[in-house]
Amino acid sequence: MLHGHLLSSACWRDGGFAQTLAEGYTVVLIDALGHGHSDKPSASAAYQLAHRASEVIAVLDAIGAENCHLVGHSMGGWTAVGLARAIPGRLLSVTLGGWNPVQGIAAGLPAGVKGPIPFERVLSMARATAPELVSWVTAEDEPGLRASWEAMDDLDGAAEVLLECGQPVVLWSGRDDPRGMSMQTLAAQYGWTMLWTEGDHLTVVIGHGRENAPLVRQAIEKH
Repeated sequence: MLHGHLLSSACWRDGGFAQTLAEGYTVVLIDALGHGHSDKPSASAAYQLAHRASEVIAVLDAIGAENCHLVGHSMGGWTAVGLARAIPGRLLSVTLGGWNPVQGIAAGLPAGVKGPIPFERVLSMARATAPELVSWVTAEDEPGLRASWEAMDDLDGAAEVLLECGQPVVLWSGRDDPRGMSMQTLAAQYGWTMLWTEGDHLTVVIGHGRENAPLVRQAIEKH
């Protein structure tokens, strides 16, 4: 399970996802580079998609996981596309939460607002609306987080990658997430499954996690 930007793997435990999915599955929670307990380099190259995917693959190899159902939220959805490109044969399904793989960050912008959105504005908004989630961020962490944010502009060929990986794809959105409608359009276009649950971009994992986790599990088990 791959978390979103400015969060950590703890969001899956705090939201109840890890507990729900642990009944019958081995749940692997990974702190993305620059987040949680993982290293926090400042070099932009470390945060490129291919490198991020290789880090997740290294974890799968280390625990002896030959295949997996991949669930990624927001930035984690972006990373999941990198894994679909690198190891399609090891994926049983791919679930992208709060992430439009074609439009990326732009899918969540209000009407009339054009990107890219500077990282400084993102961090400022997070500190104003959810200070408890970013209280861990220090000045030393910011260069890596900025590089991580900017790397998500790489959307090249994402839809084609998901189609060619040959595995079931689920697009999952909270009903109050502005990305949802564009994700639904994309799912209809490519024949992917669209899953709607309660919440917005953030609370779909944390605030409504315990009611949403069984629905995500059901979507996975259909495949």
